[in-house]
Amino acid sequence: MTKKRALISVSDKKGVGEFARELASLGFEIISTGGTKKMLQEQGIPVLSVSDVTGFPEILEGRVKTLNPFIHGGLLAKHDVEGHQKQLEEHGIEPIQLVCVNLYPFQQTIEKPGVTEADAIENIDIGGPTMLRASAKNHQYVTVVVDPADYQRVVAELKKSGDTSLETRKQLAAKVFRHTAAYDALIAEYMTNLTAEETPEKLTVTYELKQTLRYGENPHQKAAFYRKPLGSTFSIAYAEQLHGKELSYNNINDADAALQIVKEFADPAAVAVKHMNPCGVGTGKTVFEAFEKAFAADPVSIFGGIIAFNREVDAVTAQKLHEIFLEIIIAPSFSEEALAILTAKKNLRLLTIPFAQEQKPEVKMVTIEGGLLVQDRDRYTLDDATVTIPTQRQPTPEEWEALKLGWKVVKHVKSNAIVVTDKDMTLGIGAGQMNRVGSAEIALKQAGAKAEGAALASDAFFPMDDTVEAAAKAGITAIIQPGGSIRDADSIKKADEYGIAMVFTGVRHFKH
Repeated sequence: MTKKRALISVSDKKGVGEFARELASLGFEIISTGGTKKMLQEQGIPVLSVSDVTGFPEILEGRVKTLNPFIHGGLLAKHDVEGHQKQLEEHGIEPIQLVCVNLYPFQQTIEKPGVTEADAIENIDIGGPTMLRASAKNHQYVTVVVDPADYQRVVAELKKSGDTSLETRKQLAAKVFRHTAAYDALIAEYMTNLTAEETPEKLTVTYELKQTLRYGENPHQKAAFYRKPLGSTFSIAYAEQLHGKELSYNNINDADAALQIVKEFADPAAVAVKHMNPCGVGTGKTVFEAFEKAFAADPVSIFGGIIAFNREVDAVTAQKLHEIFLEIIIAPSFSEEALAILTAKKNLRLLTIPFAQEQKPEVKMVTIEGGLLVQDRDRYTLDDATVTIPTQRQPTPEEWEALKLGWKVVKHVKSNAIVVTDKDMTLGIGAGQMNRVGSAEIALKQAGAKAEGAALASDAFFPMDDTVEAAAKAGITAIIQPGGSIRDADSIKKADEYGIAMVFTGVRHFKH
């Protein structure tokens, strides 16, 4: 075959003019359509119209251009199969050796505020994915390029040996199938949301590589960080890193845990996290006051931890933060003075996130071997609950504030979870024990004398009255828990015996 053909039709036109010029200089005849054809012609590059190849005009407002045997025969023919070559000759079809295509901007279209369903549907590409898939299937003979980042690699190989290697074509084909699969996944998600289908028979999701990680939870585990297209920008996945080392796998998990907790608060708040559990939460009139309380809650565990704020970090807070070893600080912003103080620590990671309401609710996905669990995120708050007070004594206004804080925090602590608080800060946290009284004993021991007059929150009901007994002996005066145990009466009786006000929410907050 003496003549070589390249079909170029792209939405993302970055670098395509220079790529086409290089191909033309290497003897390729360029075939193109629409806007790409016009752009190449304006740059003085000889271009053959698809309609000239097919002998058929574009129809249906451009919906049908390349869906034609003169295109797909050229893409799918096996160059070393005599029967294929004979059929090409019989029908006057010429092979196409290189395809450079990227797709209608479906994602960018549905990102637009107020986009209509009709506009979204019109931006579902048909001809592009079909050409890409055909070329990728026939990669033994066809070089297919979907990513502008690969233009130089392809040109370099063509200049060196007159063709691309089979290894390169196979790698490019794999990238094409990933690209079209991701494109179709976004369309499937959009259409599924339109129809309000909650549990589709097939779940197709796509993520984009954000960062290759040095290792996973442990150095012997490989890991990477992927980001969801159109995902919530109120997330670690969309955070901007201003300073410090690369985030690690454990950093990302801990940072996400800290962010989810600090989202719970409207008043200035500071959250310290260690190993995905809060070790200190504080609120106050200022961010400095909130951090002082979070630090005082557990000045030992905060060492090497992650701190999240829901207000700008100012200079006075930064100076306090500078005095201790931390891995990450997350905030909506940092003042110039705060940045000057904190960036003096070379490895300290500083992340900013635009604090805003979620654009849309996202589900939580957890992989298990051989499968995937999907559920709504736990956005349930005390305002959503039907609260009852089964004890003789009602909580005081100050106890109510402590109970509310405890309830916000306890749902973010690994079950079994117990949190002891006053109205401004956590005093003790018991996480992940195999029995509830064990978690209570840890939390109460940490609170120590501060438990006197404090509140206790539990993520799930009390199966026995032993947790109430332990709380009472430590000085707890108010408890919040879901209720619903067959032995609730025992816990109520024990609370009344000690004069404890107990609130039932009817809502469990397991976190495994």
